[in-house]
Amino acid sequence: MSQRTVLITGCTPGGIGYELAQEYAAKGLRVFATARRTEALGELTSLHIPCMEPIELDVTKIQSIKAARDHVASLTGGKLDILVNNAGQSYSVPATDVDIEEVQAMFDINIFGVMRMVQEFTPLLIASGDGRIVNIGSIAGVMPYPFGSAYNASKAALHSYGNTLRLELAPFNIQVLTIITGGVKSNISSHRSRLIKPSSLYAPIAEIFAQRRAGRSQVGAMSTKAYAQSVVAQTLKHRVKAWFWIGSFSLPCWIIDTFFGRRGFDWLFSWRFALHHLKNLLRLEKKQM
Repeated sequence: MSQRTVLITGCTPGGIGYELAQEYAAKGLRVFATARRTEALGELTSLHIPCMEPIELDVTKIQSIKAARDHVASLTGGKLDILVNNAGQSYSVPATDVDIEEVQAMFDINIFGVMRMVQEFTPLLIASGDGRIVNIGSIAGVMPYPFGSAYNASKAALHSYGNTLRLELAPFNIQVLTIITGGVKSNISSHRSRLIKPSSLYAPIAEIFAQRRAGRSQVGAMSTKAYAQSVVAQTLKHRVKAWFWIGSFSLPCWIIDTFFGRRGFDWLFSWRFALHHLKNLLRLEKKQM
């Protein structure tokens, strides 16, 4: 039996992709670890793992994707067993304060990049006879996490995309799995941390936001190694789940979303991020006018 292959986007050190690459290699797969800049893959390369090959790949550029596809095809006889769409970007800003250009750039990575990858790599996945597409989603796409509306929306779009993709590709023996990721130790939040501007509607609670929102997902977060072990084990099963919930707070999130309805999170997050406090401040201000 030929060695199974996997391509993973977003494998820079400190992130989920970096750990996934090592775990797949440990399971005996041939790993194509990608990042926008090959120098970002230097740490993985220094591990000297025989079955791992770094590839420069920018999911926002179709020519870069096509070049990576052709390179992989030339090495595997035109096949790929697993595609892991992990590359992503966060953005934490109140909905009324977002920079649309920055939001568009984030969507270009988080959702349009996935769509490009799927289009270009599906023929290789079909050729494998048992292809898998693994989309790294987030509980942020399920729950209304304050000041993350744009990022939450990108992940919700990814979940919906994966649901339909699962049906469309089933006739071609391709299974689609969406990972609903809870808190995992990662560097994704460090790239797009924001503070509330003095001109914002939420300026009165800016200090609370800075304390509670920045890096909140890292508090009590699951280790990337444990996360990678669980995710890889799930993706290698004969039949994979449609959604796989993993990471800190993923179970409570599933329970609230499943049994408490659309407003199940409202009180929790309103209290956590002092939105109820802001409401009281505005009411008091109105009385004093």
